[in-house]
Amino acid sequence: MKLSRAEYNEIARFMEKLRPTRQCMRMLKEKFPSQSQSTLLSIFSLEYQKRIKRTISKHHTPEAIETYYLRYQSEMKNNPTAPVLLSLANEVNFSPSLMARLILERHLQDQEGALSTKSVINSLLREPSLIRDRQLANQVYQCTINDCCYGPLVDCIKHAIGQEHEILLRDMLRERNLSFLDENQLRIKGYDKTPDIILEVPIAVEGHIIHWIESKASFGDYQSHRTYLNDQFWSYWNRSSSHLSERCFSGRQSEHSAFMELISQHIQLDKSLNTTNAMYKKILTLIIINATCC
Repeated sequence: MKLSRAEYNEIARFMEKLRPTRQCMRMLKEKFPSQSQSTLLSIFSLEYQKRIKRTISKHHTPEAIETYYLRYQSEMKNNPTAPVLLSLANEVNFSPSLMARLILERHLQDQEGALSTKSVINSLLREPSLIRDRQLANQVYQCTINDCCYGPLVDCIKHAIGQEHEILLRDMLRERNLSFLDENQLRIKGYDKTPDIILEVPIAVEGHIIHWIESKASFGDYQSHRTYLNDQFWSYWNRSSSHLSERCFSGRQSEHSAFMELISQHIQLDKSLNTTNAMYKKILTLIIINATCC
């Protein structure tokens, strides 16, 4: 679906005061009833991650970490069954999963007298039952399941659905008899950085020639388009266009319609703001190459 820049900005401004809790989605749906819940969750996830990136440094100072850790210890003594870390994260406007990481790292340093490795911390966050302190294990678990933007649970969901939609994408291309090479096949051929799909015979979409498809398990706002263009897409274009532009394509209407059916939620890199419906569903990012057909 498409949102105008003004509509997106209105939603983003309202989200500035929200925390990543279960109640925030209810509030968003009440405020913007015309938007689907998955669209609102997508926008919230992106905007919240931007917010965290802007403020994360202040939470990682030694003074801040010590303050959080002493606060955690004090409140756990007074009420050991309360969701202390979750409440603390919401109070200081920080990700619950990232707060759990900070406290876990500080706790292990206190217990072992040295900083734990990143791999150890990650394994404990993925499996809190391995944390020896049972109360802390429960606190970490609460933070993980209540964080819709960060943490091992979110990473697992994104990875699983990303894999699912890569399979669906390949199946849909095969159903329409479109010749392509996927990322694994391209790596076997020696490519080190590739799009998800290179079309061996380019497809015409709305008068443009599409050579390849890159899918992303993230929200497609204007800023992310620009970032992906600079970090990935231009390198794909430079590498693939000379090879694929030699192929001739007639642009027949039947092939155009089949491909348009395939990419019913496509994104065009133009001046309008384009969005997708789902936070974790893969979005097909189509890079438009201005090539002349033979």
